[in-house]
Amino acid sequence: MDSRFPSPALREQRATRLLFLVLGCAMAAWASLVPFAKSRTGLDDGSLGLLLLCLGTGSIIAMPIAGALAPRYGCRALLAACTLAMCACLPLLAVVSSAPLLGVVLFVFGAAVGAADCAVNVQAVIVEKASGKAMMSGFHGFYSLGGIVGAAGLSGLMTLGISPMAGTLIAVALLLLALWRGYAGLLPYASPHDGPPFAIPHGVVLFLGVLAMTVFLAEGAMLDWSAVFLTQERGISSAQAGFGYACFSLAMTAGRLSGDAVVHRLGPRTIVAVGGLLAAFGLALATLLPYWQAALLGYTLVGLGCANIVPVLFSAVGRQTSMPQAVAVPAMTTLGYAGVLAGPAGIGFIAHHSSLPVAFLIVTALMVGVAASSRWLRF
Repeated sequence: MDSRFPSPALREQRATRLLFLVLGCAMAAWASLVPFAKSRTGLDDGSLGLLLLCLGTGSIIAMPIAGALAPRYGCRALLAACTLAMCACLPLLAVVSSAPLLGVVLFVFGAAVGAADCAVNVQAVIVEKASGKAMMSGFHGFYSLGGIVGAAGLSGLMTLGISPMAGTLIAVALLLLALWRGYAGLLPYASPHDGPPFAIPHGVVLFLGVLAMTVFLAEGAMLDWSAVFLTQERGISSAQAGFGYACFSLAMTAGRLSGDAVVHRLGPRTIVAVGGLLAAFGLALATLLPYWQAALLGYTLVGLGCANIVPVLFSAVGRQTSMPQAVAVPAMTTLGYAGVLAGPAGIGFIAHHSSLPVAFLIVTALMVGVAASSRWLRF
């Protein structure tokens, strides 16, 4: 913490939750728009997967830059700028019909999301440490709550006949209002750098980052492909397909909002083991049973399983000593979001050459690997 500023308190805790909510809502709004974007541009699964690389690439590039800028400009300035950029991109994502232009907008949107994710996790680590108690699962729970608001809200509006553009503008107005309400509680500083501005993760940070990357890959599959799977494989209409991601987000929200107490009782190692297995079972259920109801139940189990794995990993990286915190958090976040970069494109590539269900089963196997890795975790 910067000695020029007071220790984070309740106002900063509320602002941290609110910005996680904003970030989750923005990402879920895009999840609801994916089937419409696919239809407007006329892309097949493989081409859509390649185009989604633009979102992941923007995030991966922006994260280490945000990690370097945060100590200089503070979390507040970064989070405000990124939220404004996301709000500018969302209406374009609702109407763009050119694949190249969609790729450009996705790149900018991904960069804003990636930088915001890095900055809000830097703030969360500082605020959690100042509080002296576990808060990370609760913070990340508000990201998932944003997923419910964004996916269910936008899908609900479109089901009622509101156009994607009009629904997106309503979402943008709410995001700007949330930024205004939380602005004063955003930290005007970040953890001071006592290392290089950029760092390649190593040691325990590398291990934690690989696990985060795998979990983010599963979450990315829900974000970018759950709606496509429901429309393409289960016959649900495009307007209602966002309810799949809403089920995922609802379960993740419930898991995370109660997660701090659960982590305290069961321990982080059990959270990773049981969570990985539950997510794998949910993916298998959604993929193998030919009913849309089974898919929604499966997505719910994926949300419950993944809910507290990433918060546990972020708390661990905040406590480790092999790398300075100011570079460890951005380094692990960047590596974790490589799952967002590789996941959507990889799923699209596999779906193009095989099928979307096969791609989801591969993600299932990876989550079993996350569960098995828990034996080597030290907290």
